[in-house]
Amino acid sequence: MIVRRSFWGVVLILAFSGLAAFLLPSLAPNFPPESISIPYRVIYITILLIVISWAWAFLSVRGLVLKRTGRGFRQQLGEVLEERFEIVNKFTLVRVWLEIKDQSNLPGVSGSRVFSWIGGREQRSYSSYTLLTRRGEYNLGPTVLYSGDPFGLFAFQKTFVSSNTVLVMPYFVELSEFPFPPGLLTGGKALRRKSPETTPQSAGVREYAPGDPLSRIHWPSTARRDRFMVKEFDQDPQADVWIILDAQRDIQYSAEEKVENPKVDKFWLWKGKNKFSLPANTFEYSASIAASVANYFVKQGQAVGFVSSGQMHTALPAERGDRQITKILETLAFLKGEGELPLLGLVTAQMANIPRGSVVVVVTSSSHEAVANAADSLAQRKIRPVVILVDAASFGGSSGVEQLSNILQKKKIPVSIVRKGDEIKWALEKGFLG
Repeated sequence: MIVRRSFWGVVLILAFSGLAAFLLPSLAPNFPPESISIPYRVIYITILLIVISWAWAFLSVRGLVLKRTGRGFRQQLGEVLEERFEIVNKFTLVRVWLEIKDQSNLPGVSGSRVFSWIGGREQRSYSSYTLLTRRGEYNLGPTVLYSGDPFGLFAFQKTFVSSNTVLVMPYFVELSEFPFPPGLLTGGKALRRKSPETTPQSAGVREYAPGDPLSRIHWPSTARRDRFMVKEFDQDPQADVWIILDAQRDIQYSAEEKVENPKVDKFWLWKGKNKFSLPANTFEYSASIAASVANYFVKQGQAVGFVSSGQMHTALPAERGDRQITKILETLAFLKGEGELPLLGLVTAQMANIPRGSVVVVVTSSSHEAVANAADSLAQRKIRPVVILVDAASFGGSSGVEQLSNILQKKKIPVSIVRKGDEIKWALEKGFLG
């Protein structure tokens, strides 16, 4: 129960009436009896008002049912989350006013509303549209119904807890091309390393082990040996693609900008994604770039791996298919630029797990020469680096990205610079130098 300010005004009237009823007979004995009875009438009316108000407020949230449903609980940054709220009054009691408070931790949530005069057995519904502006997982709830009496003395609330969450994955663009280093995609000898995936290079058969997919059973060998035999494959000679995202805390910067909760109406969906701009943060740009590159190569049928060191070290082995891009996007949804490991250390630690002939796309907002050293280390192992630099100076950070770009170009390493406000699609398709 919530006691509102107007209640104390009524209490004050009740106190003055009681005092008047006690003192009036002794101070004014010649007053007519009708005058002396006035304070008592005020006391009775005030007490009755308090009782009726409390009872009305107590019943104001009883018999109310809230149904909260949503569409698309896994969406990317810049999309719109649509939710529908439905309030059902199961009693015949009229609700004079009702406030719905959406207490989700989703930034910019817009599910709160105020209704008036909800009749008995009546149903109200509305939709809310929230522009997703931050990566991560957010709870869609709890939702609190808040109501009270028409005199404004008391208020009660009823909380509806929801187990639904929305996962906001990074913003990414659909690339039509990417400057892949030549001569690494096709041809070459089969790599004599066993692969967990089905490839064109068959390596033989072995006895079935629990967990092997039934599609790999080699039936002629099974019939000859009278036990299940499965096919083995060598790794595809096509180059793997690895994405290394630099999440070191010291190189991340945020530009000062006016933060506003965007208002989205139901017609927003007709306007497309052009109205959305990435948060002015180097790591948000880096995460978006990494997601865009991963999405491109997975759709090209390449095996894509992902490495980063944010809150913890993360390494996803190179795999193909939609399942892999889902894992990468989910990883990026939770990843923060709060790591301690510098890029050179990250590359050195992971280099032994990257096959020769692979392509490594390095995404960083660092302008230190250590980026060029890391690219050199990869090249010495016959791993082709591609470097994407997020210009920290455009976000209010340190300068030096132009000098680093010149060093990389002299080493014949493809490099692209992405600045605050740049179109990521153009920068990844047409913006490469060297």
